[in-house]
Amino acid sequence: MIKYIGQSIKMTDQLYFKFPSNKIYLKEDFYVSPSNQEAYDFINKWPKWLKRIVNIFGPAGSGKTHLVSIFKEKTSTLIVNPNELNDEVFTKFKIKEALVVENLNEKIPENILFSICNAALQDNKYILITSIKPLNSYKFKLPDLKSRIDSGAFIGINLPSDDLISVIIAKSFSDKQIRIEKKHIDYIVKRIDRSYEKIAQFISTLEKYSLKKGSSFNFKLIKEVINMI
Repeated sequence: MIKYIGQSIKMTDQLYFKFPSNKIYLKEDFYVSPSNQEAYDFINKWPKWLKRIVNIFGPAGSGKTHLVSIFKEKTSTLIVNPNELNDEVFTKFKIKEALVVENLNEKIPENILFSICNAALQDNKYILITSIKPLNSYKFKLPDLKSRIDSGAFIGINLPSDDLISVIIAKSFSDKQIRIEKKHIDYIVKRIDRSYEKIAQFISTLEKYSLKKGSSFNFKLIKEVINMI
């Protein structure tokens, strides 16, 4: 149990709270919760994927790039953005086991993506595509591309709930032996962006700003930090 003033929160074995201080995405830094458990488990099932084309979708900041980084450590991977989908990708993809297309949108060269999907199926390779919306909701103009995409696997990620954000904040400060009141946590939860990255940034900034000001946590200080990030 994690205790903070006025309430106790039960932690589960499914949650990991180690906040990275930089943009290096390590597996042990990934926060596993019910909102991302399915995607995390799927990545870790590699190479026992049943589908060659996989789409992991979810809001910005929900951990898709972090999952891609974990996947990259498991296999030989080419990572591209949608604007990099061109003929050169075919040549580079030939010497890789998997291709990752990050943040795919509907403004893409459909013929090239279709050809890449075919190459993956023919050569027993894999394509992992991340996006905000599920790809089977996209209105592709090329029917054959839609058919290829629809045959893939779709795994969604949700943003953290209020309860999860509360637990992350309470546990982080508890580990640092820093006292924070429940009323302050409730105030933060209602105002902070629902992004794991933003939560980590807020906690780090609040701690540093508090030390700089020589002040304990209070609403004025918390509001200033929320407006800073």
